[in-house]
Amino acid sequence: MPGLGLGSGLANDRTRWYRDAKFGMFIHWGPYSLASVEASWPIMTPTPGGISEAEYRELPRRFNPTKFDPNTFIDLARSAGQEYIVFTTKHHDGFCMFDSSYTDYKITHTPYGKDIVRQLADACERRGMPLGFYYSPPDMHHTAFRDTTKSAKENWNGEPVRPEWPTYLEYMRLQLTELLTKYGPVALIWFDGLHHQEKYEGNRFVELIQELQPATLVNDRIGVPGDYQTPEQFIPKVIPTKGVRFAATESSVQQAIPAPEDFQLWETCMTINKTWAYNANDREYKSADFLIRSLVEVASRGGNFLLNVGPQPDGLIQPEFQQRLRSIGDWLAVNGESIYGTTYGPVQNMKSVRTTAKRGRVFLHVFDWPSSPLEISGLDTKVLSARLLAGGQRLKFRQTERQLQIDLPEQSPDPNVTVIAVRTL
Repeated sequence: MPGLGLGSGLANDRTRWYRDAKFGMFIHWGPYSLASVEASWPIMTPTPGGISEAEYRELPRRFNPTKFDPNTFIDLARSAGQEYIVFTTKHHDGFCMFDSSYTDYKITHTPYGKDIVRQLADACERRGMPLGFYYSPPDMHHTAFRDTTKSAKENWNGEPVRPEWPTYLEYMRLQLTELLTKYGPVALIWFDGLHHQEKYEGNRFVELIQELQPATLVNDRIGVPGDYQTPEQFIPKVIPTKGVRFAATESSVQQAIPAPEDFQLWETCMTINKTWAYNANDREYKSADFLIRSLVEVASRGGNFLLNVGPQPDGLIQPEFQQRLRSIGDWLAVNGESIYGTTYGPVQNMKSVRTTAKRGRVFLHVFDWPSSPLEISGLDTKVLSARLLAGGQRLKFRQTERQLQIDLPEQSPDPNVTVIAVRTL
């Protein structure tokens, strides 16, 4: 798979492809899509009138996504400008979308009968699309994770004090070994450990991953730091740095631009509507403009944007998601050089401008088009030229020791975010 080699052995070689990719597709999918309910949570925190645990557990008997074609997932990701895919192989409910040898609660024991992860992994490898696996350490179905004679709402955090707990950790080892040895190159493992993650002995599994596929990246949700942090449904207000946990509500004071060695790799995961899983009743869609601006916000602080889709029970992705993803792709087709391969910009905390940077270029993403010349303070490098990415028009500019002024057209060329490429010395 392109970009996943260890290269010269430098610390960031493993992460280089990921740093450059910037934009990925998250896929939450399983039998729960049949009921238009969230993945796993209806049995963990049930609500009055909601689906019962018994009803939820019976859903695999009806799961038959006959319209699933892995190539349509890849095609959609490519049309959106997404550079990698992360697929849920097992969520907290314990149902496996792969043909695990260690459980019967899996996709090959449904009417569908075929290994979905196998099909997607083969298609991704054939077409050069990096594929990562979401794998849930919590498992409501496994008798060694919790006493399953009780309802999941009573003990969904697991019971590591029971003598069966080591058996469950061994089950995790066996399944991760399957995923890392039977499904080709694995770009990353996306754990989702919920609370008290130390009970999973995370270092043990990071070492396993490094042994089986040394290039595979690991996130931060199994009780150890991992390769990158994962804020969920929000974008940190400042550039994350090593040793400092991200937060959603940092103050808006000016942040010193961190040195590259202090930067903390990170990725925001976000839904297009309110839910991760398919829900026919959830019509609260984020606009394409909001999602494009979110991608810019993330990239301007050096992060990746992992945008989720929840396929329908038949295996198709609903039109509302497709429309928004293609709109993002249309914007990236014009402005992609300001996102891919960039890092956080040299000017932060401006009200209506976000910056990214790479190799002698700074990209100014203008959210609100000014009626007067665009003024940028704090750009401590000599500007050689400025041009619009949309249309390529060269722009006149003036630079003093303290400020850069760029003359702009009367109207913004792009209805979402207009980007100005500034070449610097």
